[in-house]
Amino acid sequence: MFSYQRRLFYPVHVEQADPKFGNILMEHYGGKDSEFSATTQYLNHCSNMPNPYVRDLLGLIAAEELGHMEMIAVAINKLGGPPPSFVNSKGVAWSVNYVNQSNNVIDMLRADEDAEIRAKILYSYHMTLTNDPCMKKMIQFLSGREDVHQRLFAKAGVLIAQGGSNEQFSALIHEYKMSLRIME
Repeated sequence: MFSYQRRLFYPVHVEQADPKFGNILMEHYGGKDSEFSATTQYLNHCSNMPNPYVRDLLGLIAAEELGHMEMIAVAINKLGGPPPSFVNSKGVAWSVNYVNQSNNVIDMLRADEDAEIRAKILYSYHMTLTNDPCMKKMIQFLSGREDVHQRLFAKAGVLIAQGGSNEQFSALIHEYKMSLRIME
């Protein structure tokens, strides 16, 4: 179940309009390694995950990725970029082929971990393309969240492979929730 809150995960400020950088951020909105791709993939994997704890973790992270997508849309608009839509910075439409649709539990978690790694690499590169300190801070925040998600997906994969206990899987959910408290 999802609920909507008006506040963003992280405040989005822009020092001055930069339509070119706004367009670059479209990669994070509707590109291959976008927040939309991550959300879609994690929701699909959530639907196919037999472990209830990892299913919950996937749902929680998918919901957060929607929040990241909202931040990116706000940033694009404030920068004066194109209206956010499901295209990348070159105008190429988003494709379901960007989403891993494996039903193998370990393969799903590896794909989810890889998605976080690719997103972080993209954020790191895009940070070099702006001089706006506010955009740099937002990108650092998003990149840090990708690290948290990647680490949790990796731990979940290890626990599944090793036949982890309910307590160990429950600790993943606790770790995720504690990572959100740090943001407050």
